[in-house]
Amino acid sequence: MTADTLGGVWTYAIELIRALEPERAEVALAIMGASLTANQYQEINSLSNVQLYESTFKLEWMDNPWEEVDAAANWLMQIKQEFQPDLIHLNNLVHAHLDWGKPIIVVVHSCVPSWWQAVKKEKTPDTWQEYQKRVTQSLQAANLVVAPTLAMLEEAETLYGPFQNHLVIHNGRDISLFRYSSKEPFIFSMGRIWDEAKNIKLLTEIAPELSWPVLVAGDARHPATGEILDLPNVQFLGYLNQEQIADYLSRASIFALPARYEPFGLSALEAGLSGCALVLGEIPSQKEIWQHAATYVNPENAAQLKATLTKLISDEFIRNIFSFRAIKVGLQFSAKQMAFEYEQVYQQLLAATVTI
Repeated sequence: MTADTLGGVWTYAIELIRALEPERAEVALAIMGASLTANQYQEINSLSNVQLYESTFKLEWMDNPWEEVDAAANWLMQIKQEFQPDLIHLNNLVHAHLDWGKPIIVVVHSCVPSWWQAVKKEKTPDTWQEYQKRVTQSLQAANLVVAPTLAMLEEAETLYGPFQNHLVIHNGRDISLFRYSSKEPFIFSMGRIWDEAKNIKLLTEIAPELSWPVLVAGDARHPATGEILDLPNVQFLGYLNQEQIADYLSRASIFALPARYEPFGLSALEAGLSGCALVLGEIPSQKEIWQHAATYVNPENAAQLKATLTKLISDEFIRNIFSFRAIKVGLQFSAKQMAFEYEQVYQQLLAATVTI
C-alpha cells in the first residue's frame, strides 16, 4: 500500500490497516511525499500488521516531480521483490501501470484537475499535461479504480476514463475515538486558512459578526511570508493531536467548513460523530454523504454563511436536531465497515487472478 504523510490519505491508510488487523492482512506501507512526524511514528508503532518503507519522493501533484516519481517507481518495484505482496493498493495516482504482476487497486482520493475546476473555476493550465497523461495511463491500467464518493468517481472517469472496473468505497473512522459531550457555545473548524479548497477564510471573514467565537484547529502563519494573522473573534489553535481534536469536537455546538472542494471530508465525519451541527459547502460530495443531516451554504456567499450560522446559534432546537442527525449518519461510515468492503474487494480480485 502506498500513502503520503501530508493529509487525509495518511489517516485513511492508518484506519484501514488497523481495521484489517483482525483479518490477518499484512501490509507493506510505502510512504512518499515527506518524512513522518513523531505522532505518525507512534501510530505506525501501534499497529501489529504493517511493515514500513519510508521515502520523501515527490508526489505527482508537486512542482517538477517526474524525476522523483520515476525513482519512486524503481523503489516500489524493489519493495515488491522484498515483500512479495498478493495485491497492490495504491493511494497515489501514477504507478498502477508498472509491471506489478498482481491485481492493482488505485484509490482516487482527489486530483489536480478536479481541484482546479472546483477552486479556480477553470481548466488546468497546459503545464499539467504531463500529470494528465500519466494519471490517465495509470488509472486505465488498474484492475479496479476506487473513489470515496460517487461524485469523485464520476469526475475521475470523466477526466481519465474509461476504467477497467470502478467502485465507491466510503472512507471511515474509528467511531470509538469520538464522543458527544455537553455542548458549549462556539463554532469549530479545521484546516489552514490559506487552503482555498477548505475555504476557512470565508468563515473568518464573517466571524466578527457572529455572537459565538470561531475556533480553528490549524496554523495562522502564512506559508510564504510567515505573517501570523490576528483576526477578531477567531482563535487559531495551531496543530492539535487526535485526542485534542476529539475533545474540541465533543464540546463544539457547530462545525463549519464551507469547502469548495472536498472529495469525502474526514473532518466533517469526525464532527458528525461528535454530534456537531454541520454547516458545509454546497457541493455534490458533501450532499451525497450527509444528505438531510447537514446545512449547506454556497462557498462563495459570505452573507448566506453568516445567516446560516446566526440561525443555528439562536435556535437550540434546530441545532439539536442537526446534531443527532449528524451522529446517525456518521455512524454509517466506520473504519470497520470500510475495511469490510475493501477486504471483500481484495478477495474478489485475488479469486479472479487465481481463476485466470
